Amino acid sequence: MTSKKRLCLDDFEKDAEGCLDPMLWNFYKGGADEEVTLRDSHAAYLRYRLRPKVLRDVSRRDLSTTILGHKVSFPCGISPTAFHKGAHPDGEIATARAAASAGVFMSLSCGANVQIEDITKAAPGGLRMMQTLIYKNKNITELFLRRAENAGYNALLVTVDFATYGHRRNEKEFDLYGVVKTNPAYKKLKCVNMEMMGIKEEADQFKAAGDKLLWEYNDTSDDSATWDYIRRLKKISSIPIVVKGILTGEMAREAVGAGVDGIMVSAHGGRQLDTAIAPLDALPEVVEAVKGSNVEVYIDGGVRTGTDIIKALALGARAAFIGRPVIYGLACEGEEGVKEVLGLLKNEFSRAMAFTGCARIEDIDKSLVSHRRWMYYDSKL
Repeated sequence: MTSKKRLCLDDFEKDAEGCLDPMLWNFYKGGADEEVTLRDSHAAYLRYRLRPKVLRDVSRRDLSTTILGHKVSFPCGISPTAFHKGAHPDGEIATARAAASAGVFMSLSCGANVQIEDITKAAPGGLRMMQTLIYKNKNITELFLRRAENAGYNALLVTVDFATYGHRRNEKEFDLYGVVKTNPAYKKLKCVNMEMMGIKEEADQFKAAGDKLLWEYNDTSDDSATWDYIRRLKKISSIPIVVKGILTGEMAREAVGAGVDGIMVSAHGGRQLDTAIAPLDALPEVVEAVKGSNVEVYIDGGVRTGTDIIKALALGARAAFIGRPVIYGLACEGEEGVKEVLGLLKNEFSRAMAFTGCARIEDIDKSLVSHRRWMYYDSKL
């Protein structure tokens, strides 16, 4: 049971600051450069207003939908975020159990502090995506794929907006990765799945270089990668391929051409290209670009309420994923905190469906939203 009543996701964020190491708080909450995209990702939801439909029978509401053919309890999921053990000793194990309990997808970051296989053991009935970058050493990317397949993951989530590391001023100030490497107190933050790439049998099988592959963000992402590599992954994968980091219709069409199964519209939490378009503003053109294909579209970034989720679905998303709120819930109450975050969102989403006259997910459409470009103004944007 939680020790404090929290009424919304903002309450978790406020409380999490007091629970977290100041360096890690800055890591989790921060964005790139002046953090314009970070702020605008949520502000975009406030530029849309809902158009209620009344006197509809909403006495029995079905919130469930499917993602990649798997039933989820409501159209929400957990985005990949690194270093869960910085928020709670149980780390990604707690997150996975909470996601499985709530009946939603969890995306495991390649920067996780828990081994890929241990997530399956901890939450055997859960739905999971394995997130990876495209590494300069392609054997690493493909080894992530093989381990995910062998561990029963439901999809590979490939981050494609990582040609290089975003300029995050707060991380520069605190030298997060330097501290993790040199300070024994932060040993818990090791990216263990990168170290696991040194398992000899797997390394030999996939010809990974060396006995140990070190985690160096600025030395791992491949800035020469093209859509041809996504095509290769699609050919060699037995599980669906979802690409994360698409913000334009042009790139969505490229993704469709590469044969992907899903697109996650995302600005990487505002941590890569600052002043990039907010995901919600990008969503309609991405949805239009994939029309006629079987590619599912999800959104990540800025979701803080159930009404945010219904707006995303009205604009064509199949589901909305959350990142930072999960970390905040984890910091406050561990597994129970993540469950509470998901439960709050689900209840808010259910109420929003009732007020907009929607008894099923299929009832949610563009008629529910009205765009007011300057209705919400942030003087910092």
